[in-house]
Amino acid sequence: MSAESAAKRVKTSPKLIGTHNGHFHADEALAVYMLRLLPEYADAQLLRTRNPEALENCDIIVDVHGKYDGVKYFDHHQRGFTEVFSENFKTKLSSAGLVYKHFAPTLIAQRIGPDADAKTVDTIYNKLYKSFIEALDANDNGINAYPADIEAAFSTGGVTLGAQVGSLNPNWNEPVDQAGEDAKFLEASKLMGETFVRNLDFYCKAWLPARKFVQDALESRKQYHESGLILRFEQSIPWKDHLFTLEEEAGLKEEEKPLYVLYGEGPGKNWRIQCVPVSKDSFQSRKALPEVWRGFRDEELSEKSGIPGGVFVHASGFIGGNKTEEGAFEMAKKSLTM
Repeated sequence: MSAESAAKRVKTSPKLIGTHNGHFHADEALAVYMLRLLPEYADAQLLRTRNPEALENCDIIVDVHGKYDGVKYFDHHQRGFTEVFSENFKTKLSSAGLVYKHFAPTLIAQRIGPDADAKTVDTIYNKLYKSFIEALDANDNGINAYPADIEAAFSTGGVTLGAQVGSLNPNWNEPVDQAGEDAKFLEASKLMGETFVRNLDFYCKAWLPARKFVQDALESRKQYHESGLILRFEQSIPWKDHLFTLEEEAGLKEEEKPLYVLYGEGPGKNWRIQCVPVSKDSFQSRKALPEVWRGFRDEELSEKSGIPGGVFVHASGFIGGNKTEEGAFEMAKKSLTM
């Protein structure tokens, strides 16, 4: 073999991603998947080992080897490690957060396509970290979502992604060789990666475009109703995040903030009235629908409310429905005074 052909073979050989073997977690499962979304690692091979010499032969190493430099080494277990996503966050990064911090802008721009601009990429970069990646970082680093003196109202059990990944590890009494363990890891990586991509696509293709609709509705709200406390959308859109952000940007006082959002369920279908929560993730409404309507449906609801076309009002009063936009609008207006 000539020197030229040998060099060409070396140059075109697949890159090698290294991580540890043994029990695996959500963070390195996602880190490996994210790397493989990048063109330079799309065909990369995976080595799962704790052998230092073998790891050093890898092109990039995640969640093992006790080093972090943002180029080849992406471990977070070493003494003195304090890396966070930005000055706006306090959560220490896991291997998923480290890979995301360094490579996500490229992934996001790649996913958006030719129309990607720096502001859009940065908006989604920060949003996706806060809404998805940070929880994985916290979970892997043993950080509670609430102060230790607050007892959880219920157990999340096996509902979380971390628990789902954990369940893919071989059971203690299930003999498995390294190849079998690696196959389980790839299954976990696929679970985490596909969930990540769904979230990325949602924020790129649905969440961000909705901002303009929320902004338009907020700016024209007094044209829809003189109080300015009712917003209208033609259809259901992801409005909560944007509403809270736009309210803050506009410096709205508490008494100026919308209380109800109306939207259609589709051509010829019912309309919904949804109460604005006190915060994005809260189940408490700024002003819930009247207690005397709650839990009633159809004709009973129409009789209780005095508004034709009633469909339902949830028992907690955070959402309701009517057969027409006019009916939903009347429910909102009446709720303002009750």
